[in-house]
Amino acid sequence: MANKKLISNEGKIGLNKMASILGLSFLAFLLVTSGILACKKAEEISPEQETVAQKENIIEFEGTVKAAYGKYVFVPETRGFDIVIQGGLETGDTGTLIDKEVRGEGEFSIERPSILTLNKLEVKEESGEWRNIFTRIEDVVLDDFIDLRERDEFQLLKNLVYDKKDTWEGKEKVRVYGKLEKQGEAYRIIVLDDKDRMAGKIIVDNITDFANYYAKKLRLFDTFWFYLNVKETVDWGIRKETKEMFHADLLFSGLF
Repeated sequence: MANKKLISNEGKIGLNKMASILGLSFLAFLLVTSGILACKKAEEISPEQETVAQKENIIEFEGTVKAAYGKYVFVPETRGFDIVIQGGLETGDTGTLIDKEVRGEGEFSIERPSILTLNKLEVKEESGEWRNIFTRIEDVVLDDFIDLRERDEFQLLKNLVYDKKDTWEGKEKVRVYGKLEKQGEAYRIIVLDDKDRMAGKIIVDNITDFANYYAKKLRLFDTFWFYLNVKETVDWGIRKETKEMFHADLLFSGLF
């Protein structure tokens, strides 16, 4: 696997800001495009064609599933969309779709431009025939999804070190840079300093499906930004021995 790292905390912060700007620019582009389409529809589409016009936000795709967890599925051919499957999948677990060739149809909204809500999905059998395995029959619930605007609410923990608990205590939503490691049945985030050396560890009590999905989607990378809810501090006796700083719930992991 490739080992790709970002350059420095200052550079990482700059990249984060740049990504936010690009994200907002993309959103603005979608808004403008939607406005143009709306004007075009008003001029060219008759009332009898209104049903067809309402399908402008439909995306059709065909490709291979490369990551999946919970209700989230990643197909590179959809060019950046995170596909959401809400209930009713014939195979039950989206993980069974990994490396399968699929084709389907979904819809996106201006409110969540990175999300493609799946309407139907087919899988290619060994015989070469396509078989339908999903048709949406319920509304999508995204209770763990975090968009770019919400990520801005998470405070960057600077100069985080295991023996300085004032750095994290009293804070709730934070983000740190490091790598996720599994130790037995538990997960730890290894927090890295500017020189990519371990500054301390964070004990992960819970991981959302969305965070888990993104870690699998970005499988070629081993370092991420982690978005956390801070919980209780580890007792000093254990902290100075293990470098474990505090407990947290992992809400999202990504490159920015």
